[in-house]
Amino acid sequence: MAIPPEIFLLPQRSDATLQQQIQQIVAEAIVSRHCAAGEKMPSSRKLADHLGVSRITITLAYAELVSNGYLISRDRSGYFVSDTAPTQPWFAEADTSAPAGIDWDSKLARRPQSRGDILRPPNWTDYRYPFIYGQSDPDLFDHTNWRNCSLRAVGRKDFDTLTHDHYQNDDPMLVEFILRYILPRRGIRANPDEILITMGGQNALWMIAQLLLSEGQKAIVENPCFPGLRKIFDQMRYIAASIDVDNDGLPPDRIPADADVVFTTPSHHAPTNVTMPLERRLEMLEKANRDDFVIVEDDYEFEMSFLSAPAPALKSMDQIGTVIYLGSFSKSIFPGLRLGYVVAAKPLIQEMRELRTVVFRHPPSHIQRTTAYFLSLGHYDSQINRMARVFSKRRAIMEHCIREFGLTPDVRDMHGGSSFWMKAPEGVDTTKLAVDLRKQSVLIEPGNAFYAHRSPDTSHYRLAYSSINANLVHDGIALVAEAIAKATKAR
Repeated sequence: MAIPPEIFLLPQRSDATLQQQIQQIVAEAIVSRHCAAGEKMPSSRKLADHLGVSRITITLAYAELVSNGYLISRDRSGYFVSDTAPTQPWFAEADTSAPAGIDWDSKLARRPQSRGDILRPPNWTDYRYPFIYGQSDPDLFDHTNWRNCSLRAVGRKDFDTLTHDHYQNDDPMLVEFILRYILPRRGIRANPDEILITMGGQNALWMIAQLLLSEGQKAIVENPCFPGLRKIFDQMRYIAASIDVDNDGLPPDRIPADADVVFTTPSHHAPTNVTMPLERRLEMLEKANRDDFVIVEDDYEFEMSFLSAPAPALKSMDQIGTVIYLGSFSKSIFPGLRLGYVVAAKPLIQEMRELRTVVFRHPPSHIQRTTAYFLSLGHYDSQINRMARVFSKRRAIMEHCIREFGLTPDVRDMHGGSSFWMKAPEGVDTTKLAVDLRKQSVLIEPGNAFYAHRSPDTSHYRLAYSSINANLVHDGIALVAEAIAKATKAR
């Protein structure tokens, strides 16, 4: 690929000839490393047209640059930056005489609050036994059809959808498919003006918190819960009340009467994977109607209910619009997609759409349209079925190995999901355990990040099986059990 001629500009005032000026600007670009060794120069015709000079002037300038060692000429290929062209040296140390930079610590009005993240190195794919959650398995993803859908989305037929600024609007094809095919599987009926496309679940939770919570209002969250929700509250300088979950999820009878917003994950509680039974869901809706609070239902990973049929969503039983429903494609398609949706009453969706416009108008159009094609052409359902079959087998292997090596799941009755919530023996610090296991190429997720600061926990950890080969599970669990045994003995 040739260097674009647009990077070369003639000086505004110069006593030199045009040929000398061209030699000067090309030489300066090479010396300053804006043009790297081996890169192809613009053709003499293109550079002449750009600079408004004759082609012979460019040719003569190039010839002089060749003789001076800046360029080389290749037959029928053009001119290239010489490997031996002079360049400025890179200085390892900054100029200590330069004035001090801005003190950003004093400038920042509100800094992101520090909260312990889940221990997961960025190079997790280099580890042999990655028992980590939320990452996709490349062997299960439908690369071919996703690529075909991407090509279709950027084709001439969809040019307007791809290139136009849609302001506050979402892709109508994606919205229609969610309304007609995704939501009915959860028993939910909605209109187009009751849905908003988001940049994943975290983005949706942030907008909801911004609109519904302020000083003096009470939010209820599960303990443990999704760490990203706590980070949102930290940034808002907001403190939510935490309620411990049990084997049936969030207990409605523990929700205070003065609650304003309740955040819950009833289908697959994060991180324990417990499923809230129908009776408790009805009880929570009745209490919400009686005490006038709003329920935010995060229905992530409902597609992975392969051990039994998923329970109906809270939103499907909502008669007055008290439930705000969140869905996401991050786990079912791939996490880097960062695409989700919110279903709620029309007035709230309008406000969320306005707030979204303050930050960004809408998620990228080509991503929405590609996803719409992937869904509507049946590739999504095929992928879900494939993942369910593989996850079911992996889960059976995980259960067998967990029993074989005497590890302890904290929750036993689950409907599916892609992980186990585990309990370490008393006195074993799972954060230290996770760090020690890295030395043996094993990744687990300690549970402390899921708990409120006021109730820290070092005894739980998560073992996920979405990203690990089934053939490696046995040896990986064996190493986890060995490390736990060693930590137990060392107490």
